[in-house]
Amino acid sequence: MIPAKVEISSRTIVFTIFFLIGLKFLWLVKDLIFSLFIALILVSALKQPVSFLEKKRIPRIFASAIVYFLFLFCIGNAFGLIFPPLITEITHLLRNLPNIIQNSPPYISSFINWDSFVQYIPNITNNIFNIIKNVFSNALFVISTLFFGFYLLLEEDAIKKILLKFYEEKELRPAFSIIEKVEKRLNSWFWGEVVLMATIGIMTFVGLNLIGMKYPLALAVFAGLLEVIPNIGPITSAIPAVIIGLSQSYFLGFAAIALYFIIQQLENHLIVPLVMKKAVGLNPIATLMALIIGGKLAGVLGILLSVPIMLLLETVLVEVMKGKKGA
Repeated sequence: MIPAKVEISSRTIVFTIFFLIGLKFLWLVKDLIFSLFIALILVSALKQPVSFLEKKRIPRIFASAIVYFLFLFCIGNAFGLIFPPLITEITHLLRNLPNIIQNSPPYISSFINWDSFVQYIPNITNNIFNIIKNVFSNALFVISTLFFGFYLLLEEDAIKKILLKFYEEKELRPAFSIIEKVEKRLNSWFWGEVVLMATIGIMTFVGLNLIGMKYPLALAVFAGLLEVIPNIGPITSAIPAVIIGLSQSYFLGFAAIALYFIIQQLENHLIVPLVMKKAVGLNPIATLMALIIGGKLAGVLGILLSVPIMLLLETVLVEVMKGKKGA
């Protein structure tokens, strides 16, 4: 039997080369892509309030400016209210960390190497502050993201108008349908996460105060922020609270375990289904894989954006497959 010959045309080789060059280029400009994607999330979240004001006969430029700057004002005030006491509590926590470690039960030491932990505390602290500093000091990234967000919000259906310059409207109808569904899911994810983070943070703060735990604001903000990371975040946020509780007394340690368990059960069976409904609905294994891949490729920002990127890819894939079946 004569073996079949595999022939690769010059066209395939050229396409492969340009495809690899394109991937390399996208990797080099990944910060720009992240900036545009964050802007798309903001636009998806703020589009409905702008449309509401437009129906009240307010020009779009004024409606966009009112909604966008009111949103930024609320975010800035929230940070202004939370950060000063939060920094104070974190400072006290780091200062008292040696005493917390010394007073922790012996059996915890069998699971955690405190000597190594203490050795890396300065590095952990520096890394946290470096992340915060890099986010806020990267003025170009922040300004460009805010500018892209405002421009896309100001220019109604900006993506559709750009695509119409290159294609006919009939050809773009399936794409327009996909864009609308992506915007709806991103809108649901964004506001759902805001509500979830605020709810979990407030519940944790109230619960920690009721059981008499130290550093309730720092632990509550930590729990609220980690809520953006599905599955892993809520469990991770309980660890420092349990350790701090056990360092004070066995009662507080077990009370912290019970508190976080109750909050997690309420989150899984009541809050998440009520807030998210079927907007997100990603498979937990797929979500975990997205978190790991996002963390490996783009660090903290990759982890934070892994779920909305997964939502975008899933929506596009499902709609394309539906279109092929329909055809």
